[in-house]
Amino acid sequence: MNVSLVLVATCGVLVGTGVFLMLERSLTRVLVGLVLLSNGVNLGFMVSAGEPGEPPIYGSAPTAAMADPLPQALVLTAIVITLGTTAFLLAMAHRSWQLHGHDEVQDDVEDASIRRLADADETSQGYDLDDRDQHGDHTTTGPEEDRG
Repeated sequence: MNVSLVLVATCGVLVGTGVFLMLERSLTRVLVGLVLLSNGVNLGFMVSAGEPGEPPIYGSAPTAAMADPLPQALVLTAIVITLGTTAFLLAMAHRSWQLHGHDEVQDDVEDASIRRLADADETSQGYDLDDRDQHGDHTTTGPEEDRG
């Protein structure tokens, strides 16, 4: 199986650029990153499929000369999923533009308050016992002390 190095490099650049853009706060950049990532993955599927062959219709060609239909089915499914996700992100970006005048994702106020409460709560059961021992807040009874 011969693989085109140019297609593999293009796939890598598309996936890398897509991931970089998806880490931004702007929904427009996230959207462009999603499209680039999707196209990179689809190109990766087509590169891994190998050389093109005859249409996979029974009786039209010898079996060895037929193309593998699985990568094409995966790419078609990915295109549909990407289209739905793109429409959802476009709607979110448009709504954010209407409400705030920009499309940047803000920090969630509720998440920040829950994080502050969790940081300050040292007496709950979720607090790590090892940290309490280091601060001298609690005396542990080890297995030797339990035996008597």
